[in-house]
Amino acid sequence: MQNAYRSARRVLAVEAAAIESISARLDEALFNRACELILSITGRVVVMGMGKSGHIARKIAATMASTGTPAMFVHPAEAAHGDLGMITRQDLVLILSNSGESDELLAILPSLKRLAVPIVSMTGQAKSTLAVEAQVHLDVAIAEEACPHNLAPTASTTTALALGDALAIALLEARGFQADDFALSHPGGSLGRRLLVHVRDLMHGGAALPVVQENMSLRDALLEISRKGMGMTAVVDAAGHLQGIYTDGDLRRTLDHDYDLRATSVATVMTRNPATIEAQRLAAEAAAIMEERRINGLLVLDEGRLVGAINMHDLLRARVV
Repeated sequence: MQNAYRSARRVLAVEAAAIESISARLDEALFNRACELILSITGRVVVMGMGKSGHIARKIAATMASTGTPAMFVHPAEAAHGDLGMITRQDLVLILSNSGESDELLAILPSLKRLAVPIVSMTGQAKSTLAVEAQVHLDVAIAEEACPHNLAPTASTTTALALGDALAIALLEARGFQADDFALSHPGGSLGRRLLVHVRDLMHGGAALPVVQENMSLRDALLEISRKGMGMTAVVDAAGHLQGIYTDGDLRRTLDHDYDLRATSVATVMTRNPATIEAQRLAAEAAAIMEERRINGLLVLDEGRLVGAINMHDLLRARVV
């Protein structure tokens, strides 16, 4: 399969060169103007394209929608049969066409003009109808397709997709779109869980919080660990201030010594200055601390006050890790 490997390397080289080419030719003023137009509208970016350009247009619309720029895809052929009603005067239309002369797009161009919506086009022909009629034309011309017959849309669709991503990310940065904003549009996946789930959502608090006072016996601490089932217990003073933690790991170390479980106070064998995390922090941050320190649990504080405990099992059940 050496021929297949050489073919793959050639395709990747052609497409990489195409992206390098449009990057070098990217007109700063025109790109900035396209971003300004999109940022100025109160509606949505309506992305359109036919054939392979249509598939790329769908992806660009999806990327914009998930990064703070309301967007949707409208099929040009369907638009000519009623779906133009989905486009309002508050919208902007982003049109993708390598030739700039796709019949289905040209057919609806007069209607878009009557709506007076701004049009940004991405084409491979600077003198094409769609390039000339748009308020802003972004050049995605390529020297050659990666197809050996120079026919199948390959490098041309790659450059259109790359420039669409560039638009989406430039708009994201202009809007000050943050990770928390991104998570709001991705609540169902692992990304949403990592960015939306906080320690307070998973921690054991109230009666479920394992806690003993420092003057209590080691036996009492072991009973508390067993009752609460977290493999640890917080240790506090009479005023409720955190003094330490006693864990299953501490118990194993304790067994190496001849301690009287009833006579020995938990303060004698606890770990002082335990790892803690604030309740409002992300659960993913709790996971990072546990992994870094090679521990299985953390005590949770709220403005310095002990309010809960969380362990790796909680994070696994919530699919944060």
